[in-house]
Amino acid sequence: MLLIPRKSGIFKGHQRNSAMITIIKNLEDVKLFTRQLVSEGTNFHPDDDFNNYVNLETGEPSYTLEEAEIRNQLLYQCFKVCEDSGEDIYDLAQEIFLIETGLDKFIPLPSQDYNEE
Repeated sequence: MLLIPRKSGIFKGHQRNSAMITIIKNLEDVKLFTRQLVSEGTNFHPDDDFNNYVNLETGEPSYTLEEAEIRNQLLYQCFKVCEDSGEDIYDLAQEIFLIETGLDKFIPLPSQDYNEE
C-alpha cells in the first residue's frame, strides 16, 4: 500500500494526526478513524496491513512498527463494529475516501443509486 505524495494536491489535510483516536466503539468512531487515515495521505483499504504502507516519494515505511500496530488494532475494532452494525466497511471507507479527497465529484459514491442507461 502506498501513501499518495502530499504535493499531489489530492488531499485536503495530509498530515500525521497526533490525536489519533484510541478506541473504536461505534460507527462514528469508524468514520473518524477513516477520515484520520485519509488526512494522513493514505490510500486506505480495510484489507491492508499498515506495516505494508510505503511513502511513494521516499520508499520508506509510512509508519513505525508501533504506529502500524496501533492502526492495525483500531482497524480490527472497525471490522467488529461494522459487522455488529450490519455496515459494509468497504463501502463506508470508500465513501469517506471519495468525499474527503473530492473524488466524489467524478466517482459515484457507494450510497448513490447507479442507473444504467
